[in-house]
Amino acid sequence: MKVFVLGASGTIGRATVRALLRRGHEVVCFMRQSSAQAGAALWPGAVVRTGDVADPVSLTRDGFCGERFDALVSCMASRTGVPRDAWAVDHAAHVNALEAAKAAGVTQVVLLSAICVQKPLLAFQQAKLAFEKVLTDSGLTYSIVRATAFFKSLSGQVERVKNGKPFLLFADGELTACKPISDDDLGDYLAGCLIDTSRHNRILAIGGPGPAITPRQQGEHLFALLGQAPRFTQVPVRLLDVMIRVLDVVGRVVPPLKDKAELARIGRYYATESMLVLDPVTGRYDADATPSTGSQTLFDYYDSLVAGRVAAERGDHAVF
Repeated sequence: MKVFVLGASGTIGRATVRALLRRGHEVVCFMRQSSAQAGAALWPGAVVRTGDVADPVSLTRDGFCGERFDALVSCMASRTGVPRDAWAVDHAAHVNALEAAKAAGVTQVVLLSAICVQKPLLAFQQAKLAFEKVLTDSGLTYSIVRATAFFKSLSGQVERVKNGKPFLLFADGELTACKPISDDDLGDYLAGCLIDTSRHNRILAIGGPGPAITPRQQGEHLFALLGQAPRFTQVPVRLLDVMIRVLDVVGRVVPPLKDKAELARIGRYYATESMLVLDPVTGRYDADATPSTGSQTLFDYYDSLVAGRVAAERGDHAVF
């Protein structure tokens, strides 16, 4: 297939491009100018084009370039999740890309979404859901992949624990659980959606291999890898509630603090909601109902981080 890729500069996007190339697809990545040189070096077999994904004219002129494509694959997401960015990227940019893709002959779309949209309390979740609706109503063949937690989202405390500091937990560390998925396993799953007809016209929750794990279990395993006795500091969730209230009030006078309040709300969400399939009947998260794929576990990744075999690329995905 000839595949147009958005969001290729992120770690999951890079893994998805690698997976598409391994399968023999012809891949065109549309990227910002600042990311293009690195992208061209990473994927000798891909075509890298530059432009502004937020500009419909640039998408058509600089991205699709009057050529015909079979599929659009998007790993694109807003960097911060604050309302302005979320609606500009998670919704509007995707709507523009979908229209440009249809004009270029695209008949299939694979979209990386997020499992947290099951309980949409935040702006970025609502923006993602709004575009999911546009996509499902488009008449194109679609696969909407709602992934669970990413390794990079859960690696923020490795260095602090290596430096002798305690592992931070919200409440007792048992409030939430997830099935983390690696970039490579997720990229492979996304690429597979193009040819696996059982994934067509479906919304697909997906996590990594093994049982669901809690933050406390993450910390215990990290201390074991380092040969240290577990040490935890418990942070009360109500502290986040106080922060949100204060930032909301002050944000009325100092507008930039509105974004800080939203970031605090995002932090609270991830501190109190599991990244698992939500049972609509019981309202509870169900680890057994959360599908798994791949072979790489979070604990394997921790082992590689501790040993120095890999370096964490956390970017905007850090919890702590």
